[in-house]
Amino acid sequence: MSRMLCLTVTWALVVTVPAFPADHTKDKPADVKKAVETDKAVLIDVREEVEWNDGHLKGAKHLPLSDLKKGVPAEKLKELLPKDKVVYVHCGSGVRCLKAADLLKAAGYETQPLKPGYEELVKAGFEKAK
Repeated sequence: MSRMLCLTVTWALVVTVPAFPADHTKDKPADVKKAVETDKAVLIDVREEVEWNDGHLKGAKHLPLSDLKKGVPAEKLKELLPKDKVVYVHCGSGVRCLKAADLLKAAGYETQPLKPGYEELVKAGFEKAK
């Protein structure tokens, strides 16, 4: 059942990716940080495991783009991403987050890809988790 649900979510993502790809949000890093800190938004890091292990932002949740492309079970998405909050997506340089945002939008999430990558977000005041 779980495998079938995962395949269904994967197929839905492949078939329904928007014709107009996501563009980077115009939201300023300080506003994003405040929204995440006040629980009005969630921050998703779509970098790969090795990048995450080298360092990640405090409060960010990890959902690698490679996993999204393979298909993530609907239960895991529901656990990580509340549909009633803005989902800010970041990566290393602002490229992978665009693809991830498209995939998540196709699954019904309000996503905002961030142009600043991990290091730029740290410089903008986001705290490192480790």
